[in-house]
Amino acid sequence: MNSPPSYPGLHADRHGLTQLGRIVLDARVFGLVPDDEQCAGWSLGRMQELSQRVEREWDRYGNLPSRLPPELAQRHRQVYDQAISQARASGWDPELSDDE
Repeated sequence: MNSPPSYPGLHADRHGLTQLGRIVLDARVFGLVPDDEQCAGWSLGRMQELSQRVEREWDRYGNLPSRLPPELAQRHRQVYDQAISQARASGWDPELSDDE
């Protein structure tokens, strides 16, 4: 019997900047998960629930980082700057698509 698909975790996600990776990063920004939570092994249903919680938070700010209050804007920059630095160090190139 095969186990249902699950998320490998931010640390194992391809460069961490996939759609699911960004959900984890945004969840960290909004304090929905701790900074050390990788979401490894989470079912896709559980990831969908987290995505919905993240969407509700973003809806409060018109889905724009520029509308975040100063403390959340700073947190967003911090979380994403770190993630982008780590992704670049592991070979991520923002100019290439997922297929390249």
